[in-house]
Amino acid sequence: MTKMTVTPTKKMLTVIIHIAVWSCFLLLPFIFQPHSKDSPSPVGLSPHFRAVLIISSIYLISFYYLNTLLLIPNLFFKKRWGWYIASIVALLVLFLYLPEWMSSLVSDQLPEPNIPMGMRDFPPLPYDSLAPNHPLASPRGHGKHHFHFFPGSYWIFLLVFAISTCISVIQQWLRLEANTKEIEKEKLGTELQFLKSQVNPHFIFNTLNNIYSLALTGSDKTASSILKLSAIMRYIISDAAINFVSLEKEVEFTKHIIDLQMDRLTDKVSVDFVVEGSVEHKMIAPLMFIPFVENAFKYGVSTKENTKITFRLETFSNEIIFSASNTKVKSENDNRETTGIGINNVKRRLALLYPYKHILQIDETEKLFSVKLQIELL
Repeated sequence: MTKMTVTPTKKMLTVIIHIAVWSCFLLLPFIFQPHSKDSPSPVGLSPHFRAVLIISSIYLISFYYLNTLLLIPNLFFKKRWGWYIASIVALLVLFLYLPEWMSSLVSDQLPEPNIPMGMRDFPPLPYDSLAPNHPLASPRGHGKHHFHFFPGSYWIFLLVFAISTCISVIQQWLRLEANTKEIEKEKLGTELQFLKSQVNPHFIFNTLNNIYSLALTGSDKTASSILKLSAIMRYIISDAAINFVSLEKEVEFTKHIIDLQMDRLTDKVSVDFVVEGSVEHKMIAPLMFIPFVENAFKYGVSTKENTKITFRLETFSNEIIFSASNTKVKSENDNRETTGIGINNVKRRLALLYPYKHILQIDETEKLFSVKLQIELL
């Protein structure tokens, strides 16, 4: 599974945020201590209550990381619900009693709170009026402590539990989303490479057959055809290996294809390739026009009757329109299945690379086959 990359800067920022949040959490009880009317200083807390606050806070911080780093990944996400619920309940029970018990061990060693002058008239604090055996009361002079807890313990624990669980679930969801997108991206790249690999061998096979025919007849076009094929192969191997190329190179490549096809044709076939507008500074997916060019030459060429093949490319600021039309020639060996593979191939590539940004229109009559492809440039 693909892992999300965490930069050192992002990691350091996360650490700083955690330290800041927990520092505020630890200071809150002391910040909101009650003040007297006669003194700006806060009312002193009993040693026992201070110990309970500090130990409870440390416990909650430990529980947060225990839940996010151990319990949720190993129990919650693995659907071991029983063990997870039992662990949370056990930690809750431990939280309700452990801080009070530990505070009784250390509270006698803490100094008495500093109560300012004039506090006699200040209303008694909640923990000053508690029963001697209450965990928030000062332990001095009250004998052995009993295990009690204040009602707010439930809500503080549940709040930390809810926050830690929600953060972990959201982080896991974001990781899964990122992994899904990465897998889809890799799948898209693999599928595009496969589709292009289907185009290349088919074209190369046809071109080699054409050059072979020229060589058998001793045509003086053989050498130039080999040079054109070399330029085509260089384009396929280097430029067409990526998802997008310059439109200028794609047009030059298409012209080479047409020239190679024309080298084997007779005078009965008329071929035109018209380019209108500027092809500079525009990008397009490679090998997008080839299936239509091959289709036109495969089913629009005759040695017995006059035929015409027309290719036209119109360029605008943010879109291009490629059209191809050819006279239909009847043949006993007419096999539309191979043509369908090439056209279906380009349809799939268009759907992957130009979703909702292209229009492909194919019209076929008894004597004419035409294609019009409109692409909104990215």
